[in-house]
Amino acid sequence: MARNTKQQAQETRNHILDAAIKRFSEHGVAKTSLADIAAGAGVTRGAIYWHFKNKTDLLNEIWAQSESGLAALEIEYQSKYPADPLSVMRSMLRYVFEATATDQKRRALMEIIYHKCEFVGEMATLQLMQQNLYLECYEKIELLLVGCIDAQQLPENLDTRRAAVVMRGYVSGIMENWLFMPDSFDLAADAPQLVETLIDMLTHSTSLRKPG
Repeated sequence: MARNTKQQAQETRNHILDAAIKRFSEHGVAKTSLADIAAGAGVTRGAIYWHFKNKTDLLNEIWAQSESGLAALEIEYQSKYPADPLSVMRSMLRYVFEATATDQKRRALMEIIYHKCEFVGEMATLQLMQQNLYLECYEKIELLLVGCIDAQQLPENLDTRRAAVVMRGYVSGIMENWLFMPDSFDLAADAPQLVETLIDMLTHSTSLRKPG
């Protein structure tokens, strides 16, 4: 009985998250109320408050799930490409582009992050959380780059911090532009070339080298 109750609670939580993603992506975070999400999930507002403190907590959980999904994928690629960190990084980058274009849930998540969330009012707290996630992201990218350097797949004098900033800016810019105008280019089809362009930059750009 306890197991069934726990499973039911998890299913309810997932329904709430799915409904929140749909409402946020369609109407924006600011214009979506917890009552809207409850109606979309087919639950009461009380059920939402049982699982989440407020809308900020709900949105933060959505982003955390997105990050954890990428972490699990990285482990999968590491098993697929042992001792080949550049192939792991290449596969991760391609997945981010291709999944955004082909997976509706992933696309909705990206639309929320880039175009449907204002860090004002009750969402102001979330801005600090996301700033911390950005810093963690830079550190994770640097670890990937260091692994590639150690494997002699990238130049040993690569400035990993600057490269991490450039990589995040490159990926974020492409994603934001495509989400704003999906018909302007084919993100899924262009993903391999977009990734290779970035890797070429890391490999050959003298501006990404440490001085001296």
